[in-house]
Amino acid sequence: MNEQGRLAGRVALVAGATRGAGRAIAVQLGAEGATVYVTGRTTRERRSEVGRPETIEETAELVTAAGGRGVAVPTDHLEREQVRALTERVDREQGRLDVLVNDIWGGEHLIDFGKKMWEIGLDRGLRMLRLGVESHLVTSHYALPLLIRRPGGLLVEITDGTAETNKDYRESLYYDLTKYAPLRMALGLGTELEEYGCTAVAVTPGFLRSEQMLDHFGVTEENWRDGVAKEPAFAISESPVFVGRAVAALAADPEMARWNGQSLSSGQLSRVYGFTDADGTRPDAWRYIEEVTKGGRKADDAEYR
Repeated sequence: MNEQGRLAGRVALVAGATRGAGRAIAVQLGAEGATVYVTGRTTRERRSEVGRPETIEETAELVTAAGGRGVAVPTDHLEREQVRALTERVDREQGRLDVLVNDIWGGEHLIDFGKKMWEIGLDRGLRMLRLGVESHLVTSHYALPLLIRRPGGLLVEITDGTAETNKDYRESLYYDLTKYAPLRMALGLGTELEEYGCTAVAVTPGFLRSEQMLDHFGVTEENWRDGVAKEPAFAISESPVFVGRAVAALAADPEMARWNGQSLSSGQLSRVYGFTDADGTRPDAWRYIEEVTKGGRKADDAEYR
């Protein structure tokens, strides 16, 4: 254990930590010395509907290797009794919860861009809302009573896009609703948590090079720039490490309450806290998308790093 880390002695629950942002957040919290409970539906014995090979056991091992203590707990966050049992276990084993990260998702296979709402299968659309919205509400319902026992607790709602960028329609109604809801959760729960000395925020990565996204572009983390030929905006993409460091910096900030209820991005937080992505850069994907992709500005991605 990293007993000198900024989060030594703290306990975190990263709900939806099988891969991508959730895994990286869990690992970075561990690197700061935290005990991190990691949850998800894919284990070494069983895969979720997403069908990918990454497991929560691997995530827990990465947390421990980084300097924390990783605890894998298989959990379907739409199953209330599983979530209740999870939070009761954290309480029984630790007696506290300092950081709750709601990163539950797993709905990429349900996205239907370019279709009208009524052209999308109703079951598909409602399943997306359950995966990306209801799961967050269920988790918060059971975990927040443990979080508020001590001042200084942090709730992080992970989403796609800031409040500013999500003012524009996200091309598919169900996806739009799913990714806007966590912004409102952070605002509303920030108001409710404030009297307990706790903080709620929404955090978004930029163009995330998750395992699934790398596979989509047919590249690896080593040669990811080859994906720019397929999608120019991929030039401003970031590794999951970046958002992981963003959440770890927030959790370690004794003045985190200044962010309460706000929508934040990894690029924005990097300028405040001074961390970088794994390659030493500070990609600002949302500004690049606004000014270059949408605005037509001629600029090299290096200007946004």
